[in-house]
Amino acid sequence: MNYKIIGDSDAPIVDITLSSGETIKVERGAMAFMQNVSLQAETNSKKSGFGGLVGAIARSAVSGESMFITKAVGQAEGARLGIAPAVPGKVACLNVGGGNQYRLNTGAFLACDDSVFYNIKRQDIGKAFFGGTGGLFVMETEGNGQVLINAFGDLVVLDITPNAPMAIDNEHVVAWEASLDYNIRVASGTFGFMSGEGLVNEFHGTGKVIIQTRNVHSLADAVAKYIPTSNN
Repeated sequence: MNYKIIGDSDAPIVDITLSSGETIKVERGAMAFMQNVSLQAETNSKKSGFGGLVGAIARSAVSGESMFITKAVGQAEGARLGIAPAVPGKVACLNVGGGNQYRLNTGAFLACDDSVFYNIKRQDIGKAFFGGTGGLFVMETEGNGQVLINAFGDLVVLDITPNAPMAIDNEHVVAWEASLDYNIRVASGTFGFMSGEGLVNEFHGTGKVIIQTRNVHSLADAVAKYIPTSNN
């Protein structure tokens, strides 16, 4: 995937150049501009036909993502596609392949090569609170190629080592290496919810966790008090 990130660094657009016949997958609704590109809506599943439809429905129900994904196909050499994330923030590229795969939190996916997939992975009951909509399932990449992810705010990479596990707030986790293990716990003991921190993910092992510097829910809570309601 040949791309460059243009525009404001805090609210960028990704300008992708495609060869004739080259295909990439794009988050539904992310297209900002295109030239010599055709867009095709397909069910969000590796399978075709009825089995693919059932799989897409299942993915949507358990992960909160759309049943459909957009495939962009270059119709000529030098075709261009501009894509923009739903929220202001940085965009980064993950190189995946072989043993180097990632798990993505809800809303992190922006685009990927056609050779990359992301699948449902069932979690243990004790991890069912991970993310906003993941529940018992999270998404894991598969295949070889590039994946573009987006964040609300900046992106920061944290290194986890066996002798130094790290607790990270659910709402700040964007992606993490699939080799890492983690468990869910209350941030500050029995009365953690009273401190306002709630649940955190404590990551163990060796690998990287990519976090965002802001989270949408905190912003929503901050502005909610200024939004008029029918009672005031």
